[in-house]
Amino acid sequence: MIRVGIAGFGKMGKIRAEAVLARDDMELVAIYDINHNVIEGHEEVVVCEDFDTLLQQNIDALFICAFNSVASEYTIKGLRAGCHVFCEKPPAKTVAELKKVMAVEQEEGRILKYGFNHRFHYSVMEAKKAIDSGEMGKILWMRGVYGKAGSIDYHKEWRNYRKYSGGGILMDQGIHMLDLILYFSGQTFEDNQAFLTNAHWDVEAEDNAFVMMKSQEGLIATVHSSATHWRHKFLLEIMFEKGYVNLDGILSATRSYAPEQLIIGKRANEHTTAMGKPDETNMSFEQDDSWRYEINEFAEAINGDNPMVHGRSQDALRVMTLIEDVYDKSGYYDNHEPLDSTDEG
Repeated sequence: MIRVGIAGFGKMGKIRAEAVLARDDMELVAIYDINHNVIEGHEEVVVCEDFDTLLQQNIDALFICAFNSVASEYTIKGLRAGCHVFCEKPPAKTVAELKKVMAVEQEEGRILKYGFNHRFHYSVMEAKKAIDSGEMGKILWMRGVYGKAGSIDYHKEWRNYRKYSGGGILMDQGIHMLDLILYFSGQTFEDNQAFLTNAHWDVEAEDNAFVMMKSQEGLIATVHSSATHWRHKFLLEIMFEKGYVNLDGILSATRSYAPEQLIIGKRANEHTTAMGKPDETNMSFEQDDSWRYEINEFAEAINGDNPMVHGRSQDALRVMTLIEDVYDKSGYYDNHEPLDSTDEG
């Protein structure tokens, strides 16, 4: 039995708890949150006064669902306490913080996984199969849009203040789109340009990020990550020599990004078919099991049943390095001092 402790019991902490309790080989034994009032309906678990007390509860696995500002600190403490660790994205506020975590990961030899659940959506898994088959040929370009409307009190959310988050909408939501681009392409993007704006919301960090990236192999990808997209939108278009793969929509608890569809088109034969009107295969998905699949992979890695493929620290480092480079190239640090690993805000 894997004894589990959760640090941070807001929206994500509750989602992780539900997935943990669904497994026969995991037991939720302790929770810590700075607001004890949010921990209701779990009378069978120990409610801890602080994070250090949580680590003293003889837990095997630690879930970190707290502010980004403590993600690296809590991960390091958890690993050194002998725990396997599952930490939400982003993995840290900075690359420097993440590298310190990875050094401890090597020393302690424990399982460390980061929460990039989009990889476990059915549309994404099917798209990966189509891409890996090689039938579409070479990738020509990629274009992603991930936009949300914010909220009535968006300007008060902790994610918009760098001392807690490390960055704005690109760090919060755009990180998923960037991770998928890296995952699907298998390439490294180092020639990057970007415009980051505060178009609407009165917040410290960016509410829009317009990013253009070029890989070492010459692949160009663009991303627009937005908190002023009044109709929620998720769209990733991948164009190949022989067709395209589009991920249009993604399921969430609110279904505001639904429907979730995978559209695969084959390039038309210019001699027999009107150009620009290729045949398409459209797959729709009505269920999101990504949270369950993530926990399953984590548990199976702990038990030694299967290796961990997704959300590894190496994956986290790739996407964080890209984000930090985008912030740098955009001139973001001209008006925002770069955070270092000792910055407490």
